[in-house]
Amino acid sequence: MGCRLEGAGSFKLKKVVCLMKIIDTHVTEVIRRTEHILSVRFAMPEDDVFQAGQFLGVTLFSGGAEFSRYLSYSNSPTEKGYIEVTKRLTESDFSQAMSKLRAGDVVRIKYPMGKFTLNEGRAKHAFLAGGIGITPVRSMWKWAFDQRLAMNMVLLYSNRSAEEIIFRDDFEDMVSRHKGYKLVLSLDSRVQCPLDWQGRCGYIDAAMIRQEIPDYDQRIFYVCGPIVMVKTMVDALKSELGVLEENIQRESISGY
Repeated sequence: MGCRLEGAGSFKLKKVVCLMKIIDTHVTEVIRRTEHILSVRFAMPEDDVFQAGQFLGVTLFSGGAEFSRYLSYSNSPTEKGYIEVTKRLTESDFSQAMSKLRAGDVVRIKYPMGKFTLNEGRAKHAFLAGGIGITPVRSMWKWAFDQRLAMNMVLLYSNRSAEEIIFRDDFEDMVSRHKGYKLVLSLDSRVQCPLDWQGRCGYIDAAMIRQEIPDYDQRIFYVCGPIVMVKTMVDALKSELGVLEENIQRESISGY
């Protein structure tokens, strides 16, 4: 089982058909993104396919025990030969096991899952992300960029501090090379914005969306982050901005 492509022509025009697959694989690389955020890459057969924005089940083996979590892909299907997941490390058993991973360690993955994926039938997209909720967004942006999809995309990305902004270089590089992409970084109100900070200050709310995405009523929204943050942003979209439910996709991340 797994994913396969149906149809002829270029990859982006084919239909992706996904069935659940469980395999044992191994760690190829561990990347420290920030003091508390880690990316891990697993070996992946070149012909396996997933959709940008989906997630997978990851089981780690440590001290004779097994620890499992669902994590979003943080890489794009265009980045071949590996799967990458990215997680904020906490005191949980899974996080502690993840922090000890080294190249060559065996892990079990169950994939692909989830419907938080890019609607390629739409031209205008808006992404609202908080903290580690950026992982599936990075997957979707990288996919659209590499596939040269004719899309206009805006990302509002909120973090506690500038030091916790992961994948910033990736997003800034894509924005610099695609005139239809826009990135807005914000530091939320739990910290005082540094004097040299060039982005926004405060939580993502209806006022910020109006200012940064004036054509919000023409876009499909993708909202991802902590449960409370996602609920707050979705409520703002629907009750304050009048965005229709059918134009909102959401993914809540719990248990950091």
